Amino acid sequence: MTDGTFLEGHSTHQYLTLREGLLGGRELPGPDVTALTAESQQFPEAAADALTAQLETHGLGLVQLDDSLSDDRFLALGRLLGTAMPETDPAVQPYVEQRVILNLRSEHNRTGDVALQPFATNYLSLHTEGSGRPPGDQPRYIVLLCHDPGDATSARTVLVPMRAVAAAMDPASLATLSQVRYRHDARLSPIVRYEDGRCVFTFRDFLAQPLEWTSHGDADADTVNDAIADLLRAMYSAESASSVHWRAGLLVVIDNRFFFHGRTAGPAVASPHRRHLRRLRVV
Repeated sequence: MTDGTFLEGHSTHQYLTLREGLLGGRELPGPDVTALTAESQQFPEAAADALTAQLETHGLGLVQLDDSLSDDRFLALGRLLGTAMPETDPAVQPYVEQRVILNLRSEHNRTGDVALQPFATNYLSLHTEGSGRPPGDQPRYIVLLCHDPGDATSARTVLVPMRAVAAAMDPASLATLSQVRYRHDARLSPIVRYEDGRCVFTFRDFLAQPLEWTSHGDADADTVNDAIADLLRAMYSAESASSVHWRAGLLVVIDNRFFFHGRTAGPAVASPHRRHLRRLRVV
């Protein structure tokens, strides 16, 4: 067993430029999934089967509603998909309703405070949700509902398919990372695992923060760090990356086993017309 730490600058990190290009405002196509349409007063019941079929086929569901959802109907969608996770982080409590609904409002300027960044105009690095949690505590679905898209400068949600990332990586890197996990909890799953023949990642780009890892394989520290850099390069260079251009009433459901997701940067100073998404995480 080997312990180590990944830091930006360990090697020639090509992904740093790729990250800035992808999240700094590069134009991306929309997701290759046709949005369903539904009336908010009839949702989710009227579109349940079609939404489930989208998720099974694509790992992604899109529904354009005629209006935003009431709390009751938003929570009903959570029950349709599974069980909504409580938002327990003390830093986000001012933005939480009904214990499980998180209001993502871009009301702060760009900031180095990690706790405020989901509510600021920073870009958010690509990640899988709950990567620092044991497998049973990670959400299966991330549900995002647009209450207000903001103005033309507002951030967009970026989606990168895991299959494209795996295809872009060196097979030796995948094999190495299948035996590597975050160090802080022995219950965590490895960064790379396989489900039904698909490569599934559990990983967050920690930006400049150190990533402490443990390897249960024979790879030395340099090999593990090179494999992490290869993963980051593949995440940010995926040609199949897409972005969601938010519209009022647009609902997006992301399967956490199919996609990395992140967010482009908004303006340096928060716009008076703020983007507002509502989020559920569902296990």
